[in-house]
Amino acid sequence: MQNVIPRRKKTIRDIDVRGKRVLVRADFNVPLNDDGSIADDTRIRASLPTIRYLCERDARVILCSHLDRPQGVVVERLRLTLVANRLSMLLGRPVLALQDCIGPEVESAVAGMSGGDVLLLENLRFHPEERANDPAFAEQLASLAEIYVNDAFGASHRVHASIVGVSEHLPAVAGLLLAKELDAFTRILKDPDRPFAAVIGGAKVSDKLGVLENIVPRVDLLLIGGGMAATFFASRGYGTGASTVENDRLDDVRGISAKAAELGVRLLLPGDVVVAERLDAGARARVVPATAIPDDLVIADIGPGTASEFGQALAGCRTVVWNGPMGVFEVPEFAEGTRRVAATLANLHGTTVIGGGSTADAVTRFGLADEMTHVSTGGGAALTMLAGKPLPGVEALEEAEEP
Repeated sequence: MQNVIPRRKKTIRDIDVRGKRVLVRADFNVPLNDDGSIADDTRIRASLPTIRYLCERDARVILCSHLDRPQGVVVERLRLTLVANRLSMLLGRPVLALQDCIGPEVESAVAGMSGGDVLLLENLRFHPEERANDPAFAEQLASLAEIYVNDAFGASHRVHASIVGVSEHLPAVAGLLLAKELDAFTRILKDPDRPFAAVIGGAKVSDKLGVLENIVPRVDLLLIGGGMAATFFASRGYGTGASTVENDRLDDVRGISAKAAELGVRLLLPGDVVVAERLDAGARARVVPATAIPDDLVIADIGPGTASEFGQALAGCRTVVWNGPMGVFEVPEFAEGTRRVAATLANLHGTTVIGGGSTADAVTRFGLADEMTHVSTGGGAALTMLAGKPLPGVEALEEAEEP
């Protein structure tokens, strides 16, 4: 079992930021509509407490982030001006958007800042040196400020210049969002209220294997859904129709099942599933037993019987972590299983932690995000923490004194 639970890190509350130039690595990697507008500003809103805290103390706030994957070149539709405009509206103060993140013009703009000013550097990934964790690029970013703040939980599993490299040149602490994320995951991994359940879904077992191996010894109940259930079915000799089975993971899955049985962990697989010829809107769907999936059909969602069984099993839990949808929830015909699990957790009298990525998208889509204890802003970073592995961006921060 992995057991990497990060030691408490210093935050902006632990240092003097008044009047200082503070470089804040935020996560403004927001989804965009086809017309280039922001589809969901959750990550921008999540950064507001840190930015407001710094502004209230007359810090000069220098924000930086990536957006999408421009592959080290300038892509006009991925400029951060649209983020600066939305952030300005939410903050109620101007946010100056720069046309680059390093260089003389950036240095001049920073030199002209007053206490409480906020500016946003251009998309870091327009420079290939960002993803390469180039030391010279990191040093140029660091030269803009006196303090470095990592508030980008969603990027903290990356060894990038703005995540790891900058911390070698400046006092480095966590922002309020990063601290909140770490606290939420550390609590459930270290000392959860019991019974403790994990709901794990998504398309592939290989994406979640580390999470499964780390979480089984910690939980009392493990529920499996999504396309990855097909590999669990195959490991037990069930037919899986036209669903994708990761044959190279069958032994791993058998090991997970055996470990759960050995530890007395209740492991629930779907008893019925929604199947269809294709995973598209308008596809004809029907419910079949998990042991009788037709050869030409694919698993698209958990069935209504499974949704009820999962709901009953979860109702008595005091802590639940959920990572991975139960089906292709983006398609209305295959959304019901994910929606019902989300509704169950929304009504749970306990701690509910949503592990970012598509699971966070789902609870937001169903209007239930505010009913959860914590909805993570980071998919890959949440997976890394749930797998018990260290986050490079967190490891790079200064440790707080233990009480």
